[in-house]
Amino acid sequence: MEEHKHVTIYDIAKKLNLATSTISRALKDHHSLSDKTIKKVKQTAREMGFVPNTLAAGLRGNKSRTIGILIPTVTQPFLSSLISGIEIAARKSEYSVIIMQSHDSYEVEVDLAKSLYSNRVSGVICSLAMETKDTSHFKQFSNNNIPLVFVDRVPRDYDTFRVVINNHLAGYKATKHLIEQGCKRIAHLTAGSEFGTLYNERKRGYIDALLEHDLPVDENLIISLKQMTYEEGVKACNYLFDLKEAPDGLFAPGDILAVSAVQTAKKRGIKVPEEFAVIGFNNDPISEIIEPNISTITHPAEKMGKAAAELIIKNLKSAKEEDAKEITFLNTQVLIRESSRKI
Repeated sequence: MEEHKHVTIYDIAKKLNLATSTISRALKDHHSLSDKTIKKVKQTAREMGFVPNTLAAGLRGNKSRTIGILIPTVTQPFLSSLISGIEIAARKSEYSVIIMQSHDSYEVEVDLAKSLYSNRVSGVICSLAMETKDTSHFKQFSNNNIPLVFVDRVPRDYDTFRVVINNHLAGYKATKHLIEQGCKRIAHLTAGSEFGTLYNERKRGYIDALLEHDLPVDENLIISLKQMTYEEGVKACNYLFDLKEAPDGLFAPGDILAVSAVQTAKKRGIKVPEEFAVIGFNNDPISEIIEPNISTITHPAEKMGKAAAELIIKNLKSAKEEDAKEITFLNTQVLIRESSRKI
C-alpha cells in the first residue's frame, strides 16, 4: 500500500510556477499580493488537498497558535460552557485549544501547567483547583510573555488578566431574595479553601445581606465543605436539619448543592419552599429538571470563556504590559423558580 504523501507549499509552488514565499504569503492573505493571486493559490491548495501544518509553523515561530485550558473538570455544566465560549472565540481567530483537567488537585495542576508550557501554547486560561494555594507554577508563563487569564476561580494576589463575576454582589442578591420571601434563618454552604476568592466573596455577600436586614449571622448555619459535591451537600443538610433551630432557607453556591438540599428536605418530610426555601448558583440544566425546580443565580459561563480567549488573542497582538492587571466583570441575575418562591 502506497504511503499517503502530504501536499506542501513546495508542491503548490511547483504546480503554479511561483516562489514558495509567494505561496506562503498568499495563504496568509498578505497585502503585498493581488486578490487574483491569492484566490488562485488558495483554489489550487484546496484542489491539491493542502492542509497547513500549524504545529510546525508554530514551532518555527516559537508559538503553537494553541490556547491551553486548565480547569478542574469538563463534567461540570459551568465549565463545559466556559470551554465552549473559549473554543468559539479561539476558532474565530484561527487558534485551537488544548484542554487539561486538574480534578481539583494542586499536584496535578502543577504537572499540567508544565506540560502546557512544554507544548509552547500561545496563552493559558485557568480556573484554579480547589487545593491550590501556591500559584508559583504559573510564573513560567508570565516570565516568558505568555498571556495568562484566570477565570472564575482566581487567586487573590496575581498580577494578570481575570474574568469574573461580582461574587459578593451575587451572594448578596441570592440571600436578599430569600429574605424577601420571609426567611429568617438562612443557612449557607461554602468552600473550605481560604485561598480562592470565589466562595469567600459569595459568603461575604450572604453575611452583608443578613446584616443589612437585621438578621443574625449564626455560625452554626454556615457549613464549610471540602468538596462541592452532591454527597457533601446531603451531609451538610442533614446536619442543618438536626439543629435545635433548623434553617428555613439555604443559599447554596452551586446548583448540585441546591439539588441535594431539596432532595434531602423532601426525604425528611420538609416542604420546599413552604418550610425550607432554596436558591442555588450557575443555572445548570439540572436546576430546571428537578421537582420543584431550583431558583438560581445565572453565571454567564460561555460569555466568560469568550472574554478570556479574546483577552489572550488581544494581548498576543499587542504586548502592552500595563494591561496585565485587567479585570473583566460580567453580570449575574436571580432566576426565581419553585424552590424559593413563597410569596
